[in-house]
Amino acid sequence: MTISQKREYTRGKLAKEAGVNLETIRFYEKIGLMPDPPRTAAGYRCYSIDHLKRLKFIRRSRELGFTNNEVSSLLEMVDGIYVCDEVKEIALDNVDLITNKMADLAKMKIALKSMAAECSGGETPDCAIIDRLLEE
Repeated sequence: MTISQKREYTRGKLAKEAGVNLETIRFYEKIGLMPDPPRTAAGYRCYSIDHLKRLKFIRRSRELGFTNNEVSSLLEMVDGIYVCDEVKEIALDNVDLITNKMADLAKMKIALKSMAAECSGGETPDCAIIDRLLEE
């Protein structure tokens, strides 16, 4: 890499480039998803383009519903030797989870619509929705 291609980031610049907040980077460092960056002579963290790529990978994986443990497994595969079948299996497992969540959300939507239909609204202290939520 030539000097002109070398990119170094502060934590703030890294967060902005990756589309996350500072606390997210701190959290990922704390749980080991992000490696500790080297420090300057003054003690400031100095992130590289590799840190940015890794952080974007984590962000995209989390957006797709992967848990931190699954992201960790994916990163282990990226950092070492990975077999595409293993990555595919993790992805398809998440598809199943998403399908189940969608079914649960559809049930929740029906239940909430049903409760709202029973509610007369207005400014009375009696509310059918609250009553339904208080049921045992």
